[in-house]
Amino acid sequence: MNDNQQPIVLGKLGSSHGIKGWIKITAYTDSVEGIFDYSPWLLNEQGEWREVKVKQWKPQGKAVIAELEGVTNREQAQMLTNCEIGIMPEQMQELADDEFYWRDLIGCEVTNTKGYNMGKVDQIVETGSNDVLLVKANAKDAFGKAERMIPFVTEQFIKEVDLQGKQVVVDWDPDF
Repeated sequence: MNDNQQPIVLGKLGSSHGIKGWIKITAYTDSVEGIFDYSPWLLNEQGEWREVKVKQWKPQGKAVIAELEGVTNREQAQMLTNCEIGIMPEQMQELADDEFYWRDLIGCEVTNTKGYNMGKVDQIVETGSNDVLLVKANAKDAFGKAERMIPFVTEQFIKEVDLQGKQVVVDWDPDF
């Protein structure tokens, strides 16, 4: 696997469930069940990615559990606890021209509508009401800010996203 073909992490494996090798799934997808739209999965075991297929899955309370091919008992499932679940970039669904994945925003330059450069998107933080861009400057800027949290609310704060130019334009006061 070459460097520009690194898997995209969609979740991780949790603790084992029962004695037949089922394992709890933590999904980073919009819905917990959405992680099962992708197959095969790649599991990151101690820095090495290997392919695995989900035999079956089912809801378990507020969570989901899955049975993976080749995992037939509790001990095997326990060995996989905390392994990341990934897929290859080409497995991602095609989006419309005006849509994008959060991962595409990481590293984009953020400027406000007046042209002030606030830094680069470092990560996206999920909150209860809306997602938030964590924007980090190279150093403290003229306003003493090393980072800003900007709500990802289109039309109100997020004015333009240009993935080709790696640029996000926001309506945000640099002093805030």
